[in-house]
Amino acid sequence: MAFRARRAPSPGASHTPFSAPTRHVPRDHLDADERRAAALHDPKGVLSSRKHHTSGPGPLGLADAEWKLLIGITVLAALVRTFRISSPTSVVFDEVHFGKFASRYIKTQYFVDVHPPLAKLLITLAGFIFGYDGHFDFKEIGKAYDNTVPYVAMRMLPAIMGIALVPLSYMTMRALECRATTALVASLFITFENGLITQSRHILLDSPLLFFTGLTIFFWVTFCNEDSKRPFTDEWWAWLTLTGLALGAVSSCKWVGFFTVATVGLSTIKQLWILLGDLRVTPRMWAKHFMARAICLIAVPILFYMFMFWIHFTILQNSGEGDGFMSSEFQHSLGGKHMQDTFADVAYGSQVTLRHWNTQGGYLHSHDHSYPTGSKQQQITLYPHRDQNNLWRIKHVVKDGEPDLDWKTQPLDYLVHGSVIRLEHVPTDKHLHSHDVRPPISEVDFQNEVSAYGYKGFRGDGNDNWVVEIEHGDSSDSQSGRRVRTLRTYFRLRHQLQGCYLFSHKVKLPDWAFEQQEVTCNKNAIRANSIWFIETNTNELLPASADKVNYKVPGFLSKFLELQSVMWTTNAGLTDRHTFDSRPSSWPRLLRGINFWMREHKQIYLIGNPFIWWLSTASILVYAAVRGFLILRAKRGYQDFNNTMVNKYDQLCGFLVMGWFLHYFPFFLMDRQLFLHHYFPALYFAILLFCSVLDLLTTMLRPRIRLQIAAVLLVIAILNFYYYSPLAYGLQWTRSSCNRAKLLKTWDFACQDFPEEYSHYASGQPTPVKPAGQVTIGGPGEGRPPMVVDDVVKAHKEAESPAAHVVEPGHDVFAAKEEPKVQSSGVVAQQQQQQQEAPVEKKVIQAAKDVVNEQKVIQAAKDVVNEQKKEGEKDADEPAPTDHKGVDPPVQGPHVPAAPAPAAAAPKEDHEE
Repeated sequence: MAFRARRAPSPGASHTPFSAPTRHVPRDHLDADERRAAALHDPKGVLSSRKHHTSGPGPLGLADAEWKLLIGITVLAALVRTFRISSPTSVVFDEVHFGKFASRYIKTQYFVDVHPPLAKLLITLAGFIFGYDGHFDFKEIGKAYDNTVPYVAMRMLPAIMGIALVPLSYMTMRALECRATTALVASLFITFENGLITQSRHILLDSPLLFFTGLTIFFWVTFCNEDSKRPFTDEWWAWLTLTGLALGAVSSCKWVGFFTVATVGLSTIKQLWILLGDLRVTPRMWAKHFMARAICLIAVPILFYMFMFWIHFTILQNSGEGDGFMSSEFQHSLGGKHMQDTFADVAYGSQVTLRHWNTQGGYLHSHDHSYPTGSKQQQITLYPHRDQNNLWRIKHVVKDGEPDLDWKTQPLDYLVHGSVIRLEHVPTDKHLHSHDVRPPISEVDFQNEVSAYGYKGFRGDGNDNWVVEIEHGDSSDSQSGRRVRTLRTYFRLRHQLQGCYLFSHKVKLPDWAFEQQEVTCNKNAIRANSIWFIETNTNELLPASADKVNYKVPGFLSKFLELQSVMWTTNAGLTDRHTFDSRPSSWPRLLRGINFWMREHKQIYLIGNPFIWWLSTASILVYAAVRGFLILRAKRGYQDFNNTMVNKYDQLCGFLVMGWFLHYFPFFLMDRQLFLHHYFPALYFAILLFCSVLDLLTTMLRPRIRLQIAAVLLVIAILNFYYYSPLAYGLQWTRSSCNRAKLLKTWDFACQDFPEEYSHYASGQPTPVKPAGQVTIGGPGEGRPPMVVDDVVKAHKEAESPAAHVVEPGHDVFAAKEEPKVQSSGVVAQQQQQQQEAPVEKKVIQAAKDVVNEQKVIQAAKDVVNEQKKEGEKDADEPAPTDHKGVDPPVQGPHVPAAPAPAAAAPKEDHEE
């Protein structure tokens, strides 16, 4: 691509969102050459090329005809996005989570999610307006909605945002100075992109995320256009402020929105850098530009983001299933978790509850159940709820030969650093005990079992002795660093004989301990995991007027920062593989989709429009090739980048490629579960990039030819949309059509579940044809299609389960499973719970083996019957056997009656079942 070299435009003449904004410099201050260049570039004196940007007067520079066109494509997008939006009438994919979160908001019950609250709040608002009371549990994929759930209204919220993205894409392309034809192609590509359609029709967060991504880019580009004319006008401030608000909104939907912040941020840094080198810009003027951007693009988004969490905390005022992830102070700020004031001073004889500081696993706990291994003494665990079994009495150590000390007759003796104590479990009268025995789970040499040992009246032994080591106190309590104070002193308990520390970590015990958290005595303890504090304290010897304390009430900032930390930790912990997850390297090639829902021989499967998807990917490669070619030419002395058109498209495409890169490559750094829909923000930039490349390549063509090219592209895109629409809408489809649609072998939508002909749907029995010689497991009941043994074995070997059976893709995502017997705390607890539940594939494989074995047993039984019938058909005069030698042995398996024998013949023979 060779262009004639031209003199570069004057500084600031470029007014794209990726270069330095034009400074408002009077023409009298320009030299003759600069005035000629400015006159040629912008004869009206406003440095913004309107050749393609506008066709006439009107809002945002669009002519009336374009506004009519914009309304038309918006209506078309509405028809495409809302077609049969009420179907299916059951829970789809991650509606399991986000519908449940809406229920929690309405019932004001606290929960924890890995995403910020804005999109969830909008979905909740839609449900609340239409009368949702929050009592539907969204328990599993496929659960039918009842008439109390306005699920259509809740689905409409993401759909409306998906619709709004279409005109936004058009206006963004026009703001980038692309032709109306190109902008139309971009908007219709967004309209008919099957993946975007599927994602925007359900109660999911990606549609709001994409909408605010598109809104941010549109506001930013429009601001740059205003900045190119004259900075610091009312319009200039308005667009800059709107950009900041949109940045806050996109970040408040998902943390992926911070990639949009990075896109605008890098563009801003480049602007300020170029301004810094512009000698016509005074330091004072540069500082003003810097402060304006810092306020609007940093402070405003941060305040907006924090405001969304303020709303979140204001609504969720009551205790809920997410309490266990938060600190004790946070938990006790919630309704239903408040605690009465408790005595501050801790002394011998005090009845206390001890909490673990680091893991939020709960209280030091014991119950009348023994370990199945080791000492087989009474279990010690962490339990996250208040319970009588959390109560412990602090007692003196009894020396050999000395009488027991009755704490009631002794003067108050406060606990200090170095105090040696025994802890007696109040409900069972046993002592907290440790010895040189390995624990049942953490079976390593430096870990000792901790148990409850003894009985009422038992003096105990040296293995019951623990030394108090104060770690630190609270700055608000000057005494808490010298002696143990309730809620203010953090301490460790060292075993006096073994030298190990009372310890707990995020490891769950099995069912025999009710999946509670393990407690051990660790000789190499991580300090944070061996720190404890006393939460409640009563002592009969303390007067009622003694000092009392309670949890500090955390302020908003403290709760906000704690929740960000919990979200980060939880998000990083979602590392388990998922049946339909995928890695970023596969996304631009569209190698795999996601099974959303499958019932009644229909399927919703998220897959992109391959024509649009692969064109957008190709445009990135084209840009890289052309850019590399121009760089090589520049090395040879060519001045292509001084050409106005080359410079314009280079800046424009470079900005979009930067947006694509920043929304795509960070996922390579993540080890968590990832899905195809994580690519959608990058896909948006890629589609805009393709249309920008198209705008460049058709620059020299006549308008009619450009229209013809656009028409061909749109027809192919619409045909692809139509061909894959059964997967987007969950429509009727045939097996042959499905198989033809599989352009790649890695596309794993369930063609075998569709009938051979559409007429099977009308008959009400669209049962797929089963190949001969295969054993069917299950059936079409409950929406679970037939599955053959060959498919099961294949699923087991390939580690990618086929979509022939209903896979519940949302079930192993965060918070999707049913709550355990006791409330889990942290990601590790959730992962262990998932590991304890047998995967669907293993259960199906075992069922297949059982069926095959049963078939073999039945066949063996039939062989026995046939053999006995042959014996009965022998000559009637033949004498009957008088012993068991000629009788077949008993058959193991289903009961088979014995063949008839002559009267008074062989003795009776019992066949075992």
